[in-house]
Amino acid sequence: MEKYLAATHPPHIVALLYEAYLRLSDVVFQAGKAIDPRIRPAHSAVFFHMEHDGIRLSRLAEKAQMTPQAMGELVDDLEKLGYLRRVPDPADRRAKLIVFTDRGDDALRAGYAAIDDLERRLAVLLGEDGRSGLHAALTRVITDF
Repeated sequence: MEKYLAATHPPHIVALLYEAYLRLSDVVFQAGKAIDPRIRPAHSAVFFHMEHDGIRLSRLAEKAQMTPQAMGELVDDLEKLGYLRRVPDPADRRAKLIVFTDRGDDALRAGYAAIDDLERRLAVLLGEDGRSGLHAALTRVITDF
């Protein structure tokens, strides 16, 4: 735990949430590295915010709270690695949708498996009631704050 907790601030809730995020995202990142060592933590912004039927770059950047230029670099990386492709948007043939390739779908499924494993580990650590309570509390913070 010392790896994550900064000594410059007391462990208030916001700091603990951030530190928990770092720890959990590291576990997911390591699972991604097992699939492909070329995957970087920044690529998670793409995988996390993609939409099932494809998404325009501007919408993907907006959802990830990034500039379109920064998101474009991540999409370019993942396209070169074979996880994404750009296809014409049926609603506007001048625009492109970003979609997963079969390899991208496989990576997404592996990522979900890692997340499911984390959920199971949290249930063991916190008990099922504790995990459910944490889920409910975080959902309230996200939706009601």
